[in-house]
This record gives sequence, C-alpha cells and structure tokens, in this order.
Amino acid sequence: MSPCCWLALLALVPLALATNPGVKVKLTEKGIEYGKQIGMVSLQQKLKTMKVPDLSGTERVAPIGKVKYSLTGITIVNLGLPNSGLALVPGTGISLSITNAFISLHGNWKIQYLSFIKDSGSFDLEVNGLTITDSITIKSDETGRPTVSSVNCGANVGSASIKFHGGASWLYNLFSAYIDKALRSALQKQICPLVADTITDMNPHLKTLNVLAKVDKYAEVEYSMVTSPTISNASIDFSLKGEFYNIGKHQEPPFSPTPFSLPPQVNNMLYIGISAFTTNSAGFVYNNAGALSLYITDDMIPPSSPIRLNTRTFGAFIPEIAKRFPGMMMKLLVKTVKEPTIFFEPNNVTVQASGTVTAYAIQPNTTLSPLFVLSMEGSVSARLYVTGVKLAGAVTLNKIEMTLETTYVGQFQVRSLDNIFLMVLKVAVIPKVNARLEKGFPLPSIGKMNLVNTQLQVLKDYMVIGTDVQFTG
Repeated sequence: MSPCCWLALLALVPLALATNPGVKVKLTEKGIEYGKQIGMVSLQQKLKTMKVPDLSGTERVAPIGKVKYSLTGITIVNLGLPNSGLALVPGTGISLSITNAFISLHGNWKIQYLSFIKDSGSFDLEVNGLTITDSITIKSDETGRPTVSSVNCGANVGSASIKFHGGASWLYNLFSAYIDKALRSALQKQICPLVADTITDMNPHLKTLNVLAKVDKYAEVEYSMVTSPTISNASIDFSLKGEFYNIGKHQEPPFSPTPFSLPPQVNNMLYIGISAFTTNSAGFVYNNAGALSLYITDDMIPPSSPIRLNTRTFGAFIPEIAKRFPGMMMKLLVKTVKEPTIFFEPNNVTVQASGTVTAYAIQPNTTLSPLFVLSMEGSVSARLYVTGVKLAGAVTLNKIEMTLETTYVGQFQVRSLDNIFLMVLKVAVIPKVNARLEKGFPLPSIGKMNLVNTQLQVLKDYMVIGTDVQFTG
C-alpha cells in the first residue's frame, strides 16, 4: 500500500447531492503534517527510480573545435528532499512545494575531437537547489469515489558541480558546462512525470474508500459525499451522507438530517462527527427488516431465578392462565412497532422504543396459544465507544411502562407483572441487544487505516470522535 493513502482523505469529492450530511469529517494541520511526512517518503522513492537516458551530441568548444560526446550508464546514487511542504489552498485543492532538494549521479563519458582523438572516463554530478512545485486537483469518478491528478508541475534544477575521473585533465573545465547543461535538462524532463505518477498511484487506494460499507446481513451504511469539501488554510472539512440502508433496498426514512457543525478542536489529526440522523436511520433500517424482535423462552432465564416462564408463575397473577393452561411452558415475543429514536444530549445517549410483548402458552403439541398482548414504552441509556475502525456500544435499561392492549384470559392488573418483565428484559433482551451492538458498524476509512489516541464526546444532536491515524501494510 502506498503511504500516500493519508493524502487520500483530502480527496473525498462531492456527488453534488443537495442534502445535509449525517457525518462530517475534519482533517487538521496535525493530520496534514502526518500526510506530508509519509507522502514525501513515497515521492522520494519514486524519484530514485529516474532513468536518465544516455546522452550524445556535438558541441563546439574553443579552441579545439567540434567535440562529439556521449554520456552513458547514468544512475542516481543519492537523493534527498530535506525541505517540503503540503498546504491546502482555500477553495482549490492541495499545493506541494519542495526546496533545496539534491541529487547525486554517477556515469561514464566519452569524447572525440580533432577527428581522431578519443578520451573517456567517469563522472560524478552533484545537483543542489532542486525545487519542485505542483498543484493537486481532486475530482470524482463515476462511482462517487475520489481521484487525484497533478497539474501545473514545475521543476527547476539549481546549481551543479561535476567531478571527472580519468581522461585528459585539461579538457575537464572546457567541457563541464556542456555536460552540466545536458544532464540538468534531462533531469528536469524526468521529475514532473514521476511526481504525477506518485500522485496517480494514490487512485487505486482511493477506490478502497468504503462509500458503501456492509454492516451485517440487514444493513449497509453509505459514506458518499453530499457537498464539496470546505478547504481553509488550516483544515479540510467534508460532508458524508452517513445513512443506513437495507441491503439492496435504499429507502429513505421519514426524517431528514439537520445541520450541525464540528467544534473547533485541533489536538487530533482527524475529527469524525456522527449525527443522531445516522444512528436513527439505523433504527429505521433494522425495524423495516424485522430484526428488532425476539422470542424469549424459559431456557434464556438464569437457572437460579425463582421466576420461570410458565403458566404457574403467571397464573399467580392472572388466575385464568393457570386455570385454562395448567402446567405449560410459555414463550414471549418482544418486538418494536416503529423505529426506536436515539437522542444525543451532552454526555448522554438515550434510546426510546415502542413495542409490544405477546405472551403464549406452549401446548403439548407445540402449538402457541396467545394469552395477552402488552404495549410497551421503554428507554435505555447507551454507552458508545470506538473499537478498531468501528463505532460500538452497550445499553442499560432505564424504565418501561406497559399497558394492556389485548387479552385472551380476562382483565388483569398489568402493574403486577412489572417485576417479571423487568427481569426478562434485563437477563434476556438487553444481553442480546448488547451482543449485537458490540460488533459495531464501520466508520469511514481508506485502506489499512488504524485509529489511535481516540476520544469520543457526545454533544447536542451528534457525537464527535477525535483521533490520530496510522496506516499499515
């Protein structure tokens, strides 16, 4: 993987969709500096592959007349880029500048003059004061992924000093200017194409951007751009759709993202803001898929619990159950009736859900006989955290309120069942929910990107993840 992958985060491009983002990302000066460091490593490696072609020609050298020359076997033995800069150009793109670079070359020379005199040897050329400037444009390909390209590259070879080995020493000073001129011209022609190649080499890695990231068998999350990046002198801010969809079916939820702004934090390389819209779109998707339902049976209750899912336990509160269905096991179906709603408040995440609980008696032939249906309003508190390049979480039960919706065993006081259902939710439902939340969902990423020094803060209507980044592989 090219270490220039980090620069790819600068290249997320718009799909020209006129909607508010569900996710925002900011790359700070600290992140840009990290990108510059690893980008220069890649560029230096690329420039070391320069192949300076054999050169030959004829020059008139006073006082001996025409001199035919050839320069062969020219190789780069050392190259350095000690001073480099990568800057954001507001509203435009990325500016690359390299100054005081140097190149050391070695090669062989041959000359012929006065028609019959020949001489040969080797030479070492030291080029100093090399400067390279370039502008990098950012565009979108047909899939909505970013592509980058080089425009307006310029390279200027500064001073050069040549040391000859072998041959007639009196000729060195006469001829050095012509070798200098030829080699500097050849180098200048080589540099910009290699700079362009280095930038173009990022494009295969840009295609790894998880524009549509699979979460599980039910859902995928889209991270395409919805507006053009906002580029300032110090950072780049870009907006992602950040919306969950059922796999293969992109149905919009009955709510829309609202505007939000990332706080002016700069301690980390990268900041990722995730709105309540994004997480609520997940609830919409899973509810549509029928994934927010669960059958609860007695084997899911701890053996030590005195409360069992059978008609004897429930019959103590609803005598008609014990009378009509004596000695039978029971099954509960807990499911949502609409998508849950997630609320972000400073340092607090709350999920409110509406659902039903349907109780069944299990007949000896395994037929389910409905007993009653309860409407349930509940809330849980959520703890969110980053693991790898995923956002995960866990919930704890706050409260539930139940009312009787339908009964097949006569009227009864629902409140008498509160302790039973609190226990069932805590030991059977919440652990299942947390097992799923623990798997998390993918955050936007490129290539083999790791998040380090990560911090998560919950604010009004969104959360923000501050993180540094490392690329591996």
